[in-house]
Amino acid sequence: MVVNPFCFKMSVDPGTTRRDSLAATMMNEHTPITAKLVAALYTEAMLLADEARSYFDSEGQLERAALDPVLRVAYSCESLRVTTRLMHVVSWLLVRKAVSAGEMTEAEGEAPERRLGRAGDTELDSTRLGQLPPRAREIIEASRDLYERVKRLDDQFATEVPLSPARALLGRLERSF
Repeated sequence: MVVNPFCFKMSVDPGTTRRDSLAATMMNEHTPITAKLVAALYTEAMLLADEARSYFDSEGQLERAALDPVLRVAYSCESLRVTTRLMHVVSWLLVRKAVSAGEMTEAEGEAPERRLGRAGDTELDSTRLGQLPPRAREIIEASRDLYERVKRLDDQFATEVPLSPARALLGRLERSF
């Protein structure tokens, strides 16, 4: 098992990280979104964002300069994708925090414009990804992993509530006339 370097250690069980225990919890399709879960994910997202900024602004610039021109473009695109993924995640988590704190209603928090943005749709092909510096690949994979875990939580809001039989009949009647 690969240990994510961006996760903070916490004594949940000996030898595990907080993320390990959260990832196991989040395997369920309908995991309740608790304030504790949101706080843990928010901390992870902010730590990863800080790590990504630090890398891409310093050490990563030197590694980028050593790449061939095509890979430099791919590297730049991936660094922007990392930033976009993380900002979408942080934004979604802040909405969940606002709902939890009563600053926003549950309905407002579930509105389509407050759902997790689409940031994980495009990816660099695995051949080019494999040619990027190891540290860049670690950050890219960590951002993808975090985004996908939060997306599974966000997908809980996408389920359509079936209409009651009476409402379905009224809808058919309205369309008929």
